[in-house]
Amino acid sequence: VQLVESGGGFVEAGGSLRLSCEAAGLKLENYAVGWFRQTPGSEREAICDLTHSDGSVFYADDVKERFTISSDIAKSMVYLDMHNVKPEDTGVYYCAADRRGGHWIRHFFNVDMGYWGKGTLVTVSS
Repeated sequence: VQLVESGGGFVEAGGSLRLSCEAAGLKLENYAVGWFRQTPGSEREAICDLTHSDGSVFYADDVKERFTISSDIAKSMVYLDMHNVKPEDTGVYYCAADRRGGHWIRHFFNVDMGYWGKGTLVTVSS
């Protein structure tokens, strides 16, 4: 199993960016997937997740109404659409997948996580 993120780069504040995560070697429909962000000097934080079994979606307050998580089961891809980005969104973004659902991803990612990608860097200039 391998999760590979792409799409990071430089973007001006107020702009948009799409991150992609290719999930190879697993049946995406059997997993919950999530995006995490690690900003300089801070711990990794869960920002959104999608549970395929019931379609439930979660967003952290600071990305709600700006970011959207989605997936394409047929292509085994997960996406993060980022809009109206802010300088504080700067960081490394990681994709993750786990069979135990969005609640597990959100609350126990530091304890145990099925699979992690290696991350992609997003830099938002002011």
